[in-house]
Amino acid sequence: MTTVRLPLFPLNTVLFPGLVLPLNVFEERYRAMMRDLLKTPEDEPRRFAVVAIRDGHEVAPSSPGLPDPTAVPDRGPSAGFGPEPLRALHKVGCVADAATVRERPDGSFEVLATGTARVRLLSVDASGPYLTAELEPVEEEAGEEPGALAEATLRAFRQYQKRLAGARERSLATGADLPDEPGVVSYLVAAAMMLDTPTRQRLLQAPDTASRLRDELKLLRTETAIIRNLPSLPASELTRGPMSLN
Repeated sequence: MTTVRLPLFPLNTVLFPGLVLPLNVFEERYRAMMRDLLKTPEDEPRRFAVVAIRDGHEVAPSSPGLPDPTAVPDRGPSAGFGPEPLRALHKVGCVADAATVRERPDGSFEVLATGTARVRLLSVDASGPYLTAELEPVEEEAGEEPGALAEATLRAFRQYQKRLAGARERSLATGADLPDEPGVVSYLVAAAMMLDTPTRQRLLQAPDTASRLRDELKLLRTETAIIRNLPSLPASELTRGPMSLN
């Protein structure tokens, strides 16, 4: 299978194909990555890989602006991930295409990227100014009866949305606005639900679309039942999630 080497951007979140990822890039290693991406010809995609962190820190502990200015500097492309970065990261991630890369006057970047395809990490190289990885594509198989599962998942998702009424920042759409292609449904629902990183990662690396939809259907029914029994909890509390520091 053909492999590709791309810049690697570890995050405390999971990116799914088709989903938009806004980034506020201020660490030097990732600034260097963005400066290099800007050198890519305009008619070519500015691609990098996003992987969820299994064990480590998205931001180096000694980064400017963090609480402890006396901390021993943690520098270099693998800062926060230990001597073997591959062991600190989940093995399945997503390629991101940076449609917008804007440099601010202070040298930080505002980036808007879109997930395109799943990839598996084979190796990580820390010899440059930022991490790069050798990656192989992870093909998306349909599995058994994905269409029927997608319909059932959409019905359950609409019920879930109703229970989160008023939390519009986390809602995808309503009614006919939702897609019906099983693969797209599976990724959009995974991104829209309030889930922890390990669960999102499990959905990302599901063996096929049908398996992902089955998992989501169970999660939706469980979460909807939980929300139904928490009438006093504001929807905004249920939909509040951490923002990426980078």
